[in-house]
Order: sequence, then structure tokens, then C-alpha cells
Amino acid sequence: MTATPQAPVEQPFGIDPRGPRFGASITAVLLLVVVLLGLIEPLGADLAARALQPAALLLTVLVGLFAWGAFAGIQKHPYGLVFRRVIAPRLAPPTEREHPAPPTFAQLVGLLVTATGLVLHLLGVPGALVVAASAAFLAAFLNAVFAYCLGCQLYVLLVRLGIIRRSASPA
Repeated sequence: MTATPQAPVEQPFGIDPRGPRFGASITAVLLLVVVLLGLIEPLGADLAARALQPAALLLTVLVGLFAWGAFAGIQKHPYGLVFRRVIAPRLAPPTEREHPAPPTFAQLVGLLVTATGLVLHLLGVPGALVVAASAAFLAAFLNAVFAYCLGCQLYVLLVRLGIIRRSASPA
């Protein structure tokens, strides 16, 4: 009796759209903490003092997470891994999948906003950290609660205008 080799099960292209929303939920909570910490603590006197402020430290972690998502791709982001391994198996299969390029681009937008706020904070610009974290919080909140991804919408707009090229889907 010979076993017939089974064809590999082909995974559908795209990501479960609930994954980025899960990540946006965590990010929104952490950004809200950054905003609150930034509001209650005065700007540090020098670079070292500003760098060691709790709000700056937490925002540094978030900048790193945005960089991870922007450069490694949304599929390799730590929140996405947690979602796929822990949360998704407990949910019904997704009814639709989405291309990973828009949420990956949204991570780049988040990186640019938060990194700018962090750099300006470190340079001593009052309120820069709170303003940047607030803007990023708003975007993360909209994604988490209403499934409206501002960075994804920006991606679509830039593709339509021909400013960036659409990422190709695997054949």
C-alpha cells in the first residue's frame, strides 16, 4: 500500500483584517499612556533627563514596534504573531482577507509621526511628544474601534495619484 502524497494546502493571499485591528487596540492603549505621562511630567532639563522620562521611554518602544511593522512587514509584527497564534485560532475564519501593503504602509506613517515627536521631544521642543502621541493615538483608535485605517487610506490615495506603486500580489 503506497501513500499518495497530498498536495500542500494553499493558503489564501492576504491577512486577516482583524489582526491589524488587534494591534491597533494595543497601540492605542499604550499611546494613551504616553500622552497621559507626557502631560503630567514637565519637560526634562537636558537630553539625558528627557530621554529617561517614562513617556519618552514608552514612546521609544512604540517607535521600535512601528519600525518593525514598517520594515519587516505587518505579517512579522509582534502583535500580528500574537494574534495569529493566540487570538485567531479562537475566532471563526475571516470572511475576507486584505492585502498587507496598506497596513504595512500605515506602520510607516505611525513610525514617521512618533519618531518625529520623539526626536523633537529629545531636542527640547515642549509638547512635541504629547502632540505626536495624540495624533498616533487618534489613528490607532479609529482603526481599533471603527476599522478605519488612516494610513491605509493614505496608501490608497498615494497609489491612485501615482506617487507610489501598488505592491504586487503573489501569483
